[in-house]
Amino acid sequence: MSYAYLFKYIIIGDTGVGKSCLLLQFTDKRFQPVHDLTIGVEFGARMITIDCKQIKLQIWDTAGQEAFRSITRSYYRGAAGALLVYDITRRETFNHLTTWLEDARQHSNSNMVIMLIGNKSDLDSRREVKREEGEAFAREHGLVFMETSAKTAANVEEAFINTAKEIYEKIQEGVFDINNEANGIKIGPQHSPTSPSGLAGTGGQGNAQGGGCC
Repeated sequence: MSYAYLFKYIIIGDTGVGKSCLLLQFTDKRFQPVHDLTIGVEFGARMITIDCKQIKLQIWDTAGQEAFRSITRSYYRGAAGALLVYDITRRETFNHLTTWLEDARQHSNSNMVIMLIGNKSDLDSRREVKREEGEAFAREHGLVFMETSAKTAANVEEAFINTAKEIYEKIQEGVFDINNEANGIKIGPQHSPTSPSGLAGTGGQGNAQGGGCC
């Protein structure tokens, strides 16, 4: 399947916050209530459309356990975007965000787009972290913020696609060196900066419209 760009993502956060469920909901549009703990790293991919361009998202879902932290760190390098996830019903997962963020910024390229995700918004009655707290943390650290539910699919599309839009904008502004694949961006065979309208659609399952088209 042809694409203009490939963006590499990494999903990080404590174990049990719903990282694998978010990935499954985005790539397969389904929810798996019982999910084995991720051992090491799992992988998913999906095509989306931004500004009439087909963009392939290559998403690495990492294990939250401390034992796998060194493996996770090796995936920060070469990621253009990161989804930093906590569980709104478990305050300790929110309290650990600073550690995750320090880790991410230490081991990734400085332009990586980080989206803060408060997951399990469907469990509002069990909420321990207010939405305002998530918004304040995101503001303080220069992150994009969104609450999601992997169960109901609320804002899951938007989380992944909005991260891609931020990366795409940085490419347009010349922030990312797209010729350096270490930045987590790969130019695809469909890439044509001079005539975006000449890009062919790919059709088929797994495509999503992210933003308007020409």
